[in-house]
Amino acid sequence: MEYEKQKVDEGIGKRGMPKPLHRMSETERLERRARIRIGSEIIAYAEGFMRKEGFVQMLPVLLSPITDPLWPDPAAGIYKRLEVDIYGTTVRTMHSMIVHKLVGTSLLMDRFFVMSPNIRLEKPERASTGRHLFDRSQMDFEARGASSAEIRSLIERMLHGLVEHIGSSMREEFSTIGAEAPRFKVPFGVYSREELEKRYGKDWEDELPKHISEPAWIIDLPREFYDYEDPETHRWDNFDLYLPKRGELVTGALREFEYKKMLSKMESAGVKKELYSLLLELAKDGKIRHSAGAGIGMERLIAWITGAEHVGDVQAFPKVPGIVYEL
Repeated sequence: MEYEKQKVDEGIGKRGMPKPLHRMSETERLERRARIRIGSEIIAYAEGFMRKEGFVQMLPVLLSPITDPLWPDPAAGIYKRLEVDIYGTTVRTMHSMIVHKLVGTSLLMDRFFVMSPNIRLEKPERASTGRHLFDRSQMDFEARGASSAEIRSLIERMLHGLVEHIGSSMREEFSTIGAEAPRFKVPFGVYSREELEKRYGKDWEDELPKHISEPAWIIDLPREFYDYEDPETHRWDNFDLYLPKRGELVTGALREFEYKKMLSKMESAGVKKELYSLLLELAKDGKIRHSAGAGIGMERLIAWITGAEHVGDVQAFPKVPGIVYEL
């Protein structure tokens, strides 16, 4: 027990690592408070924007037999999956509500969004990236009949309006943290994954943020079975949004909805089909509808806008990979 506490103390003591509230100075608490107040306004604006766009807010799912496999996405860094037996059934903590979004837009709502808690036990070495948490929140949303281009445009309009609103309404808080809201033009630039691989090599995900000054879309990313892949060109109709010096903020796509393509991609990727039997059954019966959507990491969004060094600095109670704080 004492050894475990020592490991936590060492982790918290590293340069740039978030501190828990009881170890912060009064100045540090004032800065944390200002970031959380700005974050509260960011969340309120984002939720209001989505409602104006016709999205209905639904409550999140925390445990389910089905969640995002996060495979074969090369950016995933999960070292352990949390499972628990309830009522004789194995359920898992939510990685993201992607499967629930596919079913929800097919059988319930044309368009909806969820502020979804996501628990992903990232590898401990990701603590120092400043971008990773093991317990975080994501704005997940999906729209029936939408294209990936329409979803990208929606996100651009949201972010552009958001930074203008936050910059003018939270001046006192920005003064406290000594920062300004970022400025950028829309639409954002678009890069293909193939183009970036040629320019920067296999480490393009780490290199790109060093070379851009404004947010940029990356398209055609080989990923999980639920992202749409053209059967003839084998190009993926999906996207990520990358931020300067920070990396990925948004992940989204046009979705697969055809049974045979889903099944084939699961088999090729080695995804356990039995975990997605309901989704496959609905797809086989033609009940999964055409849709597109995305997920926005809220801590990363707040950290970018407030200039936080680590995403844990915008959480009241930080959840940093490899460190278990007392609260």
